[in-house]
Amino acid sequence: MIDLHSHTDASDGTDTPHELIDRARAVGLRALAITDHDTLFGYEQALPYAESLGFDLVCGIELSTKFHGKTVHLLAYFPNAAPTEEFGEWLREQQAYRRDRNVRLIAKLNEVGVAITLAEVEAIGKTMTGRPHFAKVLMNKGYVGTTQEAFDSYLAEDGRAFVQREEVALAEALQRVAMSAGISSLAHPIRLGKRKASEEEALVAEAVGLGLAGIEVIHSDHSTTDVERYRGYADKYGLLETGGSDHHGGNKPDIELGAGRRGNVRVPDEFLERLRGYRGVKGMV
Repeated sequence: MIDLHSHTDASDGTDTPHELIDRARAVGLRALAITDHDTLFGYEQALPYAESLGFDLVCGIELSTKFHGKTVHLLAYFPNAAPTEEFGEWLREQQAYRRDRNVRLIAKLNEVGVAITLAEVEAIGKTMTGRPHFAKVLMNKGYVGTTQEAFDSYLAEDGRAFVQREEVALAEALQRVAMSAGISSLAHPIRLGKRKASEEEALVAEAVGLGLAGIEVIHSDHSTTDVERYRGYADKYGLLETGGSDHHGGNKPDIELGAGRRGNVRVPDEFLERLRGYRGVKGMV
């Protein structure tokens, strides 16, 4: 059993990289991919520890992209070699956009009467501070009672303090991953938010045309019916199947590493074997 989608406290999880490796071994995982949001820092911190234990740790990342005006998350895996330095430079540019959004978000919160500082938020979020860390500070300082209230009142798109973060186009992200010998997979496609399967499939087909290599078939948010539908897309469009719990530790306590929600995630070893044997999207660099 493996898990190809997990987060550390380098992005919006609560487990340190070492704690996540220990948790993976405790639940009997054979391999784990750390896929923090827009950063490889958690993976890099975990790698020496994993190697010392003989544990199979896969290099991954979850990129925030724009597709048809909506945020779409793209998983990228580097199962056979670390990404190129060019990819690292590009990634640092994306991280700079995130910090710029955070500066503007603090200003907007201050404008609406919320007295918090970026330093307070970064003390929690560290290298990849994001909206969940803002929500935690809002709770700690008594402005809201729950994370959901923080988003509903301030941080969501219709919240009082929302500011847009510049996100890379899906097409560019796919190209960057391919140029770095990485493998892309559409994360939790149920979140594309299409009521009709035909509309959802049209987006998947368009992404395939842009160079998408895989699709996350198994995920904690996916029902049995969803899993079968995404397997159908994988078969129809020649996509690799990936899967994982999307574990965030205490930030999503109902999701267990390797098992998902109430045991609805079980990712076969073959998914990783196919990733490691993959030779690239035809026509892509």
